Amino acid sequence: MRTGRSNPAQQATPSASSSARKRAAILAAATEIFLKGGYLGTNMDEIAALSGVSKQTVYKNFASKEALFVAVVGDMTNATGDRVHNEPDSVDGASLSAYLEDYAHRQLRIVLTPRVMQLRRLVIGEVSRFPDLARVLYERGPLRAMTTLAELFARLAARGLLVIEDPMEAASHFNWLVMSQALNQAMLLGDDGIPDAQALHRQATAGVRVFLAAYGPRQGGLSHLR
Repeated sequence: MRTGRSNPAQQATPSASSSARKRAAILAAATEIFLKGGYLGTNMDEIAALSGVSKQTVYKNFASKEALFVAVVGDMTNATGDRVHNEPDSVDGASLSAYLEDYAHRQLRIVLTPRVMQLRRLVIGEVSRFPDLARVLYERGPLRAMTTLAELFARLAARGLLVIEDPMEAASHFNWLVMSQALNQAMLLGDDGIPDAQALHRQATAGVRVFLAAYGPRQGGLSHLR
């Protein structure tokens, strides 16, 4: 027998979906404006206008300009990390080098983009005013990348594909062998300093070659270098 009452879950879905769309629109607009004008050069009226919502709706989703800025940093950093990290279907001794080279090249290609470099410069410029921003960027960016790599390397070591005493240390070495030169160049020289595709591929290949020279099973890990 029908009572004529609608399902509360069905009623909530359109509203929830609408709220999610508005929040996403605010984040997208805020990202564009913050990256273009910096923190001080951005106001909430601009964000509301670009996102197509009222200023009241912006503040309903984000209590302050600072909270919105932190959300933008977290959202961009999480999205970048999600595109970099993946779990290999199957890796063996024959395919390990190719897998690591692919990972390294993907990391370089995704991180070294004008938008991500703009975000890093923006956060560095605001560290003294908002120290929590740098922590968000570090924890969701470099630290997340190294933690994910450390977990992967530990699993590969357990299968005898790598020889590693400290997975986090190995992840740090991999990260900087792959990223350091290109990242410093892009950060300090601006968009024109971002290496081209061929240079990124060479750096990924060279970084993995040195990493495997230290951590490959035939070399016995880093003990032979100490």
